[in-house]
Amino acid sequence: MQRTTCCIVGGGPAGMMLGLLLARAGVDVTVLEKHGDFLRDFRGDTVHPSTLRLLDELGLSERFAALPARRLEEMRMEIGGTTVVMADFRRIPGPHKYIAMVPQWDFLGLLAEAAAEEPSFTLRMRTAVTGLRTEGGRITGVRYVDERGRPGELAAGLTVACDGRDSVVAREAGLFQDEFEVPMDVWQARVPAPRGGVKEGRVFARFGGGQAAVTMDRGDYYQTAYLIPKGRDAALRGHDIQWLRDRLGQLFGWDAEATAAIRSWDDVKLLDVTMGRLPRWHRDGLLCIGDAAHTMSPVGGVGVNLAVQDAVAAARILARPLRRRSVTTRELARVQRRRGLPVTVVQKQQRGEHDLLLKPALDGTLRSDRLPLPLRLVRRIPALSGVTAYLGGVGIRPEHAPRFARRYGWWGSLSAPRRAA
Repeated sequence: MQRTTCCIVGGGPAGMMLGLLLARAGVDVTVLEKHGDFLRDFRGDTVHPSTLRLLDELGLSERFAALPARRLEEMRMEIGGTTVVMADFRRIPGPHKYIAMVPQWDFLGLLAEAAAEEPSFTLRMRTAVTGLRTEGGRITGVRYVDERGRPGELAAGLTVACDGRDSVVAREAGLFQDEFEVPMDVWQARVPAPRGGVKEGRVFARFGGGQAAVTMDRGDYYQTAYLIPKGRDAALRGHDIQWLRDRLGQLFGWDAEATAAIRSWDDVKLLDVTMGRLPRWHRDGLLCIGDAAHTMSPVGGVGVNLAVQDAVAAARILARPLRRRSVTTRELARVQRRRGLPVTVVQKQQRGEHDLLLKPALDGTLRSDRLPLPLRLVRRIPALSGVTAYLGGVGIRPEHAPRFARRYGWWGSLSAPRRAA
């Protein structure tokens, strides 16, 4: 029987950030990741201003700056020829007036590298959790299969589920999300950056003729999301792939050479959009955070940021009881209370965008001469684009790095790390 103080299931943004922070607190922490690497395409690649500030506080800004990245400063949408600047990140306070677009595998690699410098941190790749250990109704660790297919068990004082929207841990613990209705699924594809395309530093959405798509500059290609009505994937793939090429070309003005890069439907990945929230994020010995606790809509690309913020709050609240090896359900409930409000607010905003914008766009009733009131206000009062950027890029109740995890202070001065008591 192997043992650890905290077992984190899932090496995504929430899991790797929590592992790093707890290790800097001196907690014996083990992260179990079922894949052999972090290389998975069409994952959330947005690093928001609040996360960039967190990296400053952790002393990781220089390492992050060395990663391949693009800066997105503006979110624009065009509806039937009318342009609306929905978010202008150049208007928000603080040093980071943009969203950094960084391949998620590079971001996770950076966190893993920093965590590996801490003696109490262990990362085990190719280790798939298959179930939970329980004693007297309390969760006491996990069962797993290692890279050689051998079963094993890991005892833990606390298990944290960071294994995403299809969380094995949450399901095994009997925790299920209350789901919200969503109007769309998303096709994702890469299109080479065509001449005269989207200006660097922008995310651009276009709506018209019952269509909706969003594209963002990734350097030599555009990461493009094409929205389809919920549940229509199989039926729409009955078209020849030229059908999709023509639609993207029409929306964004791309020529046939650019759209021909989508060679077949194999190049078009489906995101089955779901949205929900656990009524209760914890059981005795277990905590769920990130997508395991609340599945977000892709609107605004806020999922990664919220997952990271969950991890920071969890580390600050739980580091001390973990070092005492006495985490109670009351302390686990504190994490949910701390993070429940920001998650609820964001999901309410996303559902509003679904109802006011995306659903009408897909059914062809969204018109440029009858824009929803929020869009008319942002268009009439440009300063509001800074407010929307702040809500999306920083949000309410942003989290700061715990003192024990900091390597540099707010103004960049070197500070000695402090361990949690």
